[in-house]
Amino acid sequence: MSVPSPLTDGRLFLTDGGLETDLLFLQGVDLPEFAAFPLLETEEGTARLVRYYEGYLAIAREAGTGFVLETPTWRASSGWGERLGYDAAGLDRVNRLAVALVAGLRDRWATPDLPVLVSGDLGPQADAYAPATVLTADEAQAYHAPQIATFAAAGVDLVTALTIGYTDEAIGIVRAAVAAGVPAVVSFTVETDGRLPSGQALGEAVTALDEATDGAATHLMVNCAHPTHFAGVLEPRAAWTARIRGVRANASTRSHAELDEAETLDDGDPDDLGRRYADLATVLPRLAVVGGCCGTDTRHVRAIARAVPAAA
Repeated sequence: MSVPSPLTDGRLFLTDGGLETDLLFLQGVDLPEFAAFPLLETEEGTARLVRYYEGYLAIAREAGTGFVLETPTWRASSGWGERLGYDAAGLDRVNRLAVALVAGLRDRWATPDLPVLVSGDLGPQADAYAPATVLTADEAQAYHAPQIATFAAAGVDLVTALTIGYTDEAIGIVRAAVAAGVPAVVSFTVETDGRLPSGQALGEAVTALDEATDGAATHLMVNCAHPTHFAGVLEPRAAWTARIRGVRANASTRSHAELDEAETLDDGDPDDLGRRYADLATVLPRLAVVGGCCGTDTRHVRAIARAVPAAA
């Protein structure tokens, strides 16, 4: 059974850029396991996150859009948490801290002209691009259920799973969200050929997820890939394409393997990225959430905000 989407029809929502690459490359913050959530444990780290989010909220206010505030919890699930010394109670606590942080920002920034949604952000159980383990749908549901339950109890508007690389994990995430009574968004990632890291075609993955969950995800997204990697596989009049309502693209055209090996940030061309989003908006008829991923910052999201409404 589907949980109603909190998105307002006809309203464009921005979201942030590449949080982890911004912290690591632009701010010089050490991120063990590429995890941002430990910053919540200190006043300095929390203040850094607030400044980061407020830069994007200001863009949304200028652009007259809504905003989806994603918690900095992409790595705050049990497998990754254990590597950083967090047990189940510690993860519950830090995920609640994350929701409280962004909810406070919502309370300070939201207006009738700037609707703000709080999204509990979660990531894959393993490396999205070369997973050491591949979960069944039942295993994925069990794995992600605790974090999703914490988000639901903390009062998020929705949960968003980013960089999901195979269908069974997406199915488990959606089922866990339905059980918790919270709207779910799944964002698939693709390689340079437009296919998921599992090798499955994007359209097949979207269709398989919807068939296995009775279309329970409120909408789907694509993230952590440059538009040149997936624009060519979108089918303008296909039902599965209409299910994609969000894009968080990388700044770089490099492959995931190349980005993993890079010692410097490839921030691409913000204006070119904005133009590519405008092109995507002509193919994705219900595009509603736009932001960035690896290598992007406020420059990129500002360019996207300027470009997408003109193409709608």
